[in-house]
Amino acid sequence: MKTNKLNLRTMVLSMVAIFAMLTTASPAFAISPEEEEQQIDTLNYVLLRGSVEDQDNGDPLAFATVAIEGSNIATVSNSKGNFSLKVPKDMTNEKIRISFIGYEKQYVPVSAFRNGRHTVELKMITVPLVEVSVFPSDPNLLIRAVLNRRDENYLTEPTKMTAFYRETIKKGWSYVSLSEAVVEVYKHSYENPREDRVKLEIGRKSTDYDKLDTLAFKLQGGPYTATMLDIMKDPYLLFDHEMIDYYNFKISNITRIEDRTIYILSFEQKPNVRIPLFYGKLYIDTQNLAVTRAIFNMNTEDRDEVARMFIRKKPFGARVFPTEASYIVNYRQNEDGKWYFGYSRGQASFRVKWRRKLFNTNYHTTLEMAVTDWDVTEDKPFRGSDRLKINAIMEDEVSGFSDPDFWGDYNVIEPEQPIESIIKKINRTLSKVED
Repeated sequence: MKTNKLNLRTMVLSMVAIFAMLTTASPAFAISPEEEEQQIDTLNYVLLRGSVEDQDNGDPLAFATVAIEGSNIATVSNSKGNFSLKVPKDMTNEKIRISFIGYEKQYVPVSAFRNGRHTVELKMITVPLVEVSVFPSDPNLLIRAVLNRRDENYLTEPTKMTAFYRETIKKGWSYVSLSEAVVEVYKHSYENPREDRVKLEIGRKSTDYDKLDTLAFKLQGGPYTATMLDIMKDPYLLFDHEMIDYYNFKISNITRIEDRTIYILSFEQKPNVRIPLFYGKLYIDTQNLAVTRAIFNMNTEDRDEVARMFIRKKPFGARVFPTEASYIVNYRQNEDGKWYFGYSRGQASFRVKWRRKLFNTNYHTTLEMAVTDWDVTEDKPFRGSDRLKINAIMEDEVSGFSDPDFWGDYNVIEPEQPIESIIKKINRTLSKVED
């Protein structure tokens, strides 16, 4: 096995953590002068708020796609099924399309949202037994066919995407850091192996590194990590033709998304493969063999090896190791039948053990990115002076929270908790430390 190659693969997919000793606490959030002077024109769009849930049991449908029909403007529901979408005034006659794997899509007029938050109930699809019984005989051949048809199924032209990015860090159950940004992503065609470029448009953060804890936790990679989860842009990150031999594959089920039948292909690393790899599910279109969604986790059984992949640096006397790393990536289909990156989410948990201390400290991190608009471009990639570095720490790149209209007409992912509540908790903790 080519160990160095596999280490590189898993490093790219990991959310690299930096643990460092602190000498002073970071300041509370502050509004930069540029943000104070920002004027928001709210006359150009209509703000829609709603939630997506199962029609039968009322369960929230997390990460459902919410899009303006006939456009590239879209967002996703959060983990609680809630969403917001800013619709340009000249598009209010269009319908809002809500879709989720395993459910019938639904079209909702903008007028349905005018009385406040609108709940969209999706009906679960029942797959006919005839379709369920028609499985490919060899799942290994299926995944090879998926890789062979990548250039046919995904965008073949470079695109410039607008995306919303959020990154949170929690110590135990308490938030200690929140960073949000709108970024521009220059994505090369799926035929081009060059990495994506990311440029920061607008962002804000709030961070409290409690000096009583003496430990700072930061994520390295930020928006780049979110774009790297586009496993079909570079299948090498998860598995390519060579890596297939390190996995066991099984077609575990069949479902639908909108009007298309989907194979659910499960995978896990073989028992004799020692380096930590991944296990999860691919959702594959039965007609064109495009991956429409991927849900996967890193195998964290070998804690020391996984720690070497995730931890960039740590203070003396502390033992840090990851306990969980999970990922989601969703793709969307354009009017020409081509698929493209739409959403990604990564979650990781770390445990810190100090010498001569009785209790451990647990950190939980989440990063996610949703493409909210895109278009084909003939422009060149962002210049070095304009783009974020691939090892950027998001908190060090943006500063300041502002008024509720901070984002203007940019679309965002609805927070899982009210932003005001998170910020108050962070500030309350910091105030106690300063007192």
